[in-house]
Amino acid sequence: MATTKWTIDPTHSEIGFKVKHMMFTNVSGKFGTYDATITTENDNFENATIEFSADIDSIDTNNTDRDNHLKSGDFFDADNYPKLTFKASTFTKNGNDYELTGDLKLRDITKSVKFPVEFSGLLTDPWGNTKVGLNIEGKINRKDWGLNWNSALETGGVLVGEEVKLNIDLQFVKL
Repeated sequence: MATTKWTIDPTHSEIGFKVKHMMFTNVSGKFGTYDATITTENDNFENATIEFSADIDSIDTNNTDRDNHLKSGDFFDADNYPKLTFKASTFTKNGNDYELTGDLKLRDITKSVKFPVEFSGLLTDPWGNTKVGLNIEGKINRKDWGLNWNSALETGGVLVGEEVKLNIDLQFVKL
């Protein structure tokens, strides 16, 4: 069976996240530099091979001091671990959409994660390129990957929430 390769379209993709700050508001951020590929059997996405990586130095929360803190040893330790990576173990159809399971590696820790995926189906853009869109929303606990830094608040609670909400919009183009 023939395989089909898909590559990410970075101008139409976003790797976003949100974390609670001071227990009541969200800080949003994104990664600006990343790469992803999908390999499918023909145009069938079930059991696709999916690989993703993001450069930690490209983290952007709209605040340089906070970004530098996130890159430091308190969080991602970008000097020693310059990339986060994800490699799918399964991509299975669930109704009209999919469920994605795989290994997420942050710092030197790899953990299995599972996320629902909204699947757009195959579309052709005005220039004749075949594209597919995936929207992934999910949650992880940053402490599962050793991102433990925090600061207690005088009023109780902590400065940075443990739960990280992911909102990832990916558009791929068929090669």
